[in-house]
Amino acid sequence: MSTNACRCGQAQPPGDPCLGGIEAISAAVLAMSRHLEVREVLQRIVASARTLVGAEYAALGVPDDHGGFAQFVVDGVSEAQWRAIGPLPRQHGILFAMLHEQDPTRLDDVRADERFGGWPSAHPDMRAFLGVPILDGDEILGALFLANKHSLANPVGRERFTAHDEDLLRILAAHAALALVNARLYERSRELTLAGERARIAHELHDAVSQKLFSLRLTAQAAAALVDRDPARARAELAEVSRLAAEAAEELRGVVVELRPAALDEDGLLPTLASQVEVLNRAHTASVAFAHDRVAALPAAQEEAVLRVAQEALHNALRHSGAQAVSVELRSAPGPGGTDRGARLRVTDDGKGFDPDSTRRAGRHLGLVSMRDRATSVGGALHIQSSPGAGTVVELEVPGG
Repeated sequence: MSTNACRCGQAQPPGDPCLGGIEAISAAVLAMSRHLEVREVLQRIVASARTLVGAEYAALGVPDDHGGFAQFVVDGVSEAQWRAIGPLPRQHGILFAMLHEQDPTRLDDVRADERFGGWPSAHPDMRAFLGVPILDGDEILGALFLANKHSLANPVGRERFTAHDEDLLRILAAHAALALVNARLYERSRELTLAGERARIAHELHDAVSQKLFSLRLTAQAAAALVDRDPARARAELAEVSRLAAEAAEELRGVVVELRPAALDEDGLLPTLASQVEVLNRAHTASVAFAHDRVAALPAAQEEAVLRVAQEALHNALRHSGAQAVSVELRSAPGPGGTDRGARLRVTDDGKGFDPDSTRRAGRHLGLVSMRDRATSVGGALHIQSSPGAGTVVELEVPGG
């Protein structure tokens, strides 16, 4: 049977619609439901993006808070090329712009852009460029980078990326946001819970989004069937895909916000916090210590707030700060009327520290917003002290009953 090339650059039987782009999106959705490991999910997203727009090279960068990348996944670059290129890139030039702007960037020749900063001598030659940020609300979680458009008619990578390519990549970026949120939650559950609790949270997270992911796949397939004969309806279906992805991300986030750890109900705050600190001390090279008073029992909502803030602060210290020592303290504090019915949590690390103001402006909150929201919701107060090179102190005070 003879074939012809569709707009995405893939061979299709005569009369068949251009399904390559939508199928790539659908494949990414399925990958999110099948894989829990961060690296596997990110690699699938990058490979899907490269196929989706017919690019020679693709990458996905997730920034850290120190001018580099926590993760940088590539597709289209061989192992030998990757080793020859050297260390992970820093956030500069086009990469910096993509991590600080919420609009896509499409260039005919990236080397001619004034923001271009060059690359190592072993880096592949790149010309046409398409970059799309991965957004969770107003927060930039990372960015997809595509280079060197090609097709069956022009396989040498000298074509330009189109507005259609940009639209499709926006849809895929919505899925990437969902995948990153999902992966973060699984990673935290792996670190901060015991085996039984971790399995329970994984089950809750999977159930929360399975129906949404199924709807996403069906909607994407419907759009695929309409691409050629009714482009307007196809665009409407793609908009629905984006909406469903946003709802799934919000639902996923809500599961974790509302989930009260079983150990907290069964054992109380002090034993639960002590157990989690012990697990982290064994799992990480950094020393993690816990000290406490005989703190009076707190209302359930306050106990959960204290535990969640402690978990967030520990996650930041152990995953982002490079700390060698982390201490957690839970002490009695004056409550209403001067009685010692309240509690004060203090998490201190000797890591790299950060500038809270610039971190907030860059859209990477390190969980600061959620910690403040938790403190406010139970009538507590959160204080954070940090600066570059001086470590970080997170202090939460709650009033008690």
